[in-house]
Amino acid sequence: MRVSGMIAAVAASIAMAGVSIAGVAVAAEPIKIGLSGPFTGGSSSMGVSMRDGVKLAVTEINKNGGVLGRQLVLVERDDEAKNEVGVQIAQELINKEGVVATLGYINTGVALASQRFYQEAEIPVINNVATGTLISKQFLPPDNKSNYIFRTSANDAIQSVMIADEAVKRQGFKKPAILADSTNYGQLGRADLEKALAVLNVKPVVTEKFNIGDTDMTAQLLRAKEAGADVILTYAIGPELAQIANGMAKLGWKVPMIGSWTLSMASFIDTAGPNGDGALMPQTFIQLPDTPKRKAFIEAYQAAYKIDRMPSPVSAAQGYDSVFLLAAAITQAGSTDGRKIREALENLNTKVEGVVTVYDRPFSATDHEAITGNIPVFGLVKGGRVVAAHPEDIAGDKAVRVKPKN
Repeated sequence: MRVSGMIAAVAASIAMAGVSIAGVAVAAEPIKIGLSGPFTGGSSSMGVSMRDGVKLAVTEINKNGGVLGRQLVLVERDDEAKNEVGVQIAQELINKEGVVATLGYINTGVALASQRFYQEAEIPVINNVATGTLISKQFLPPDNKSNYIFRTSANDAIQSVMIADEAVKRQGFKKPAILADSTNYGQLGRADLEKALAVLNVKPVVTEKFNIGDTDMTAQLLRAKEAGADVILTYAIGPELAQIANGMAKLGWKVPMIGSWTLSMASFIDTAGPNGDGALMPQTFIQLPDTPKRKAFIEAYQAAYKIDRMPSPVSAAQGYDSVFLLAAAITQAGSTDGRKIREALENLNTKVEGVVTVYDRPFSATDHEAITGNIPVFGLVKGGRVVAAHPEDIAGDKAVRVKPKN
């Protein structure tokens, strides 16, 4: 009985490893990972780029044997940038699909509405695009035993300080106007930006709001112009941002635009055309082959999707990196149990070379933000592409900035 039991145990372990028994191949069960974002609509350039970056990473990992000897399988869902759809998808991925983690969330509002279901189920989420400052702090201890929400994008507290410093300290503007959309993203970002300006003893001459889908910003721009604004600071999504640039052109009024990272989206650049040239924004990644890792990523993306310019390079790179961080955590945990994955993410013992940066213990039990203020650089829209605004940001050893050790 003891020998037969041992044989049965060995056979079971072999079967789980995905090798053949008695000539019959037994495939190891794949690891399901959720992938949620807006793949249609106004936010789709971010969502599609993120999705394609994730898929590229999954393909690479699977070609090299997967994770724990198992293939990664993505369960993709289009949340349409709608809070209620995101909520439905979260419940489906948890209860029906049985995902071990989810990657994504592009829109701050969708993240805040949806990720609570993962928190309750003790399943990790890596937000790889959404930037609302509250996102990673929604479930902090002591109110919650543990926090299952992580992030690989530059949050709005980081970006707002960068925007304020660029406008006031570097360029010397004293009369900013803020134009922000009415979403959670726009209004939370506006609040962060006002705080950052206040630290510099600067108050906006006017603060204007608009809705998703608005195509005429004349009224808001006229109020900004009449108030003497010398720079426009923005927090919004690409299509509406283009209406700001085009609206200034129609009025014959040209002041610089400096805003959050979304000014790098194809939906802004293509819709604004020449009117968008000169726009400045924080970027964790610019589509420039300034390191071997970035060069390989760009070439692989272009080859896989048959395009030259990524619709949203930041989204693609952050999505790509999030997969490797999750894979490293699952490997370290030796398990797909959510609690063990979370613990591994909080104490990764191997460096992960990403496109954005080299992740060396990017998270801890009290810090679920992989990106710190020293990592993003400034991008500049020029001739239909985003280039480095300040050459020193991509020169030599500054090409890849890393998170400071605690």
